[in-house]
Amino acid sequence: MIDRYARPQMKKVWSEENKNDKWLQVEIAVCEAWTDTGIIPVEDMEKLRQAQYNPDKIKEIFERTRHDMTAFLQSVTYGLGEEGRWLHMGLTSHDVQDTAQNLQLVEASDIIIDDVDKLISAIKTLALEYRDTPIMGRTHGVHAEPTTFGLKMALWWEEMKRHRERLYSAKDTIAVGKISGAVGTYASVPPEIEVNVCKQFDLKPAPISNQVIQRDRHAQFVTTLALVAASLEKFATEIRSLQRTEVREVEEPFGQGQTGSSAMPHKKNPELSERVCGLARLIRGYAMTSLENVALWHERDISHSSAERLILPDACMALDYILNIFTGVIEGLRVYPERMWRNIEMTKGLVFSQRLLIALLETGLSRERSYEIVQSCAMRSWEESADFREIIREIDEVRERLPGDQLENIFDYGHFSKHVGDSYSRLGLEG
Repeated sequence: MIDRYARPQMKKVWSEENKNDKWLQVEIAVCEAWTDTGIIPVEDMEKLRQAQYNPDKIKEIFERTRHDMTAFLQSVTYGLGEEGRWLHMGLTSHDVQDTAQNLQLVEASDIIIDDVDKLISAIKTLALEYRDTPIMGRTHGVHAEPTTFGLKMALWWEEMKRHRERLYSAKDTIAVGKISGAVGTYASVPPEIEVNVCKQFDLKPAPISNQVIQRDRHAQFVTTLALVAASLEKFATEIRSLQRTEVREVEEPFGQGQTGSSAMPHKKNPELSERVCGLARLIRGYAMTSLENVALWHERDISHSSAERLILPDACMALDYILNIFTGVIEGLRVYPERMWRNIEMTKGLVFSQRLLIALLETGLSRERSYEIVQSCAMRSWEESADFREIIREIDEVRERLPGDQLENIFDYGHFSKHVGDSYSRLGLEG
């Protein structure tokens, strides 16, 4: 991931240094387990605990071996004496690499879950503040019936809470280690070593493995990230739509001195939301690659390896980045209730068409006739830009069936928000 879209904490998780640190920690943990069984002498273990790798030496050796694990191991043993022979005993590369990589994924999960918690909190603030603020609900991009801006935010809040549970599940699925030898039979390293090592890292031993930890686990992790990103894209798309000049019900924060266009000084573009949408598409692509990585030949191949070097770090960094960006958008969102109300009234009462239809049905009028009356009046309102309520008041058949206040009560906007409190109670959404 380029630096522009990577935040320091997540970059550190996926740094070469952290990867090598994790490899060494796993190697030492295995030696500790062998020591517990009496295979490695205690005095040798004391020296092994001081082992270090040399990044420059790794690069130098890799140019000759073309194998990153052997280059790493030779770099470590270069600074050791005879005790160095115990490193990697009974192991295959992916015992170390997969266990270490999952430790990185657990670290990344914790950062992303914290990001999600911050976004959930920011959305909740808006949901509570604008609980009863009317806004036009739209279907197919066309005015439907009023809702409230708070309900829109409550919907997002609940969705992000579901994602938090998915992330915990994905973290649990990926928090496994594998120390089972060349094809997972434990022929060269007994199961108790694996149990010991995993306990040291607060991982669960993979119940069964071949030469690798099975990639359905990684696919679940990356597809979960893609799901979170998909929701962020949905939210960001809504903000982009509501910020259009013709609508202008909300706006992204726009800082002092910020410019929206090199050519047009008046521009205030939803560029943060657009950035969220763009990177969400990238993460979805990584999800597809993670699914394709599940199918490996026999006990393993390394067709997944090159792809994972890109998709795992980049998916984590991209999601961490857009979660942070979008939380900032929500925290600084400019909301224009008066514009929302103006847009509700733009169609001059057409939003009451369903209420009127139901009221006529309840008087005993047939559905066909009720619909014919309401639709003809609605089409006239559209075509003449006339007030729907005034047109309806002119219809004798309607006035006869809905006399006096019965008709006027139909045109009460409060009807559309009367159950907002029920929805909030159901969600447990309280201040």
